[in-house]
Amino acid sequence: MSLAGICGSDLQLLDGYAGFQGVPGHEFVGVVEDVSVDSDGTWIGRRVVGEINVGCGICKWCRAETKEHCPARSVLGIKHRSGAFAEYLWLPAANLHALPEALDDMAGVFVEPTAAACQILTQTDMTSEDEVVVLGDGRMGLIVGQVLATTGAQITIAGKHQDKLEIARGLGLATTHVDALDGNRTADVVVDVTGRPNGLPTALRLVRPRGTIVLKSTFHGETTLPLWPAVVDEVKVIGSRCGPFAPAIDHLTSGRVHTEPLVAGEFTLEDYETAFETARDQLKVLFRP
Repeated sequence: MSLAGICGSDLQLLDGYAGFQGVPGHEFVGVVEDVSVDSDGTWIGRRVVGEINVGCGICKWCRAETKEHCPARSVLGIKHRSGAFAEYLWLPAANLHALPEALDDMAGVFVEPTAAACQILTQTDMTSEDEVVVLGDGRMGLIVGQVLATTGAQITIAGKHQDKLEIARGLGLATTHVDALDGNRTADVVVDVTGRPNGLPTALRLVRPRGTIVLKSTFHGETTLPLWPAVVDEVKVIGSRCGPFAPAIDHLTSGRVHTEPLVAGEFTLEDYETAFETARDQLKVLFRP
C-alpha cells in the first residue's frame, strides 16, 4: 500500500454503522507485489487503484456487471474483506485500474470517491440548465460539486464551515451557509452529502416539484420524517453509491477535479488515533503505511 484516505464512511463505521468489524479503508493507491497463479503476471509492479466490491461472479447481478449489488459480495474495508489501512490488501485483478504516470499518488487516492461522484451523472440527466444544491461542505461534497460542475449546471455548495466553504470558492464553486437557504424550492437537483440524519429533510425543503434528490450519505443511526411531500410533489429520490473508475481517473488527470486543497494531513498507521480525530474536523486525511 502506498497511500490510503480516510472517508466519511470510515468514520461512520467506527461509530457503529453496519456493525462493521475488521480493517477499514477503501480509498487507496498501491503497487502490485504478488498475484495468484491464475492471474495475469503483467500486473506486478504496476501502480493501481481498485474497485471495492467483489462479487460472486455467477449471480444475475454479477452477470449484469453490477457486482456492487451481488448478495454474496464482499466490500473492501466495509464488508467481509480487510481494507486499505494496512501494509497489504488483496483484490481480484478484475477490480484493478492502472494509474497513468501523469497522476501522482496524492491525486490517485481520490479516484474511488471521484468515481462515486461520477455515479450521479449515470443516474440523472443533468444539464447546464439545472440548478443544483450540494448539501455538505466536506471532502465528498467538494468532489461531488466539481464533478457535477463539468455538466455546466449551476452548482451551489451549502455548508456550515466557513473554512471549507472558502476552499469550495477557491475551486470555482458557488457557496452558501446552510442556514441561509431560503427553502424557496427551486432546486432541480439536491445532493445530500452531509453524512447526517437531517440531510434528507433539508433536501425535501429545497427541491422543486418533480425534482430529484440524490442520497450520497451513509450514517450510523436512523432518521424519521414525513414523506408525503415527496408523494404530493412527485419527487424522485435516488440512492447513489459506487461509480465508474475510468471517468474518475480522466477527471483527475485532466485537472477538472482538483484535490490538493482537500488534503489536511498525512499520518503513519501507528498514528491512527490522531489521524481519525483529525479527520472528524478536517477534510481528507491520508495514511502512508
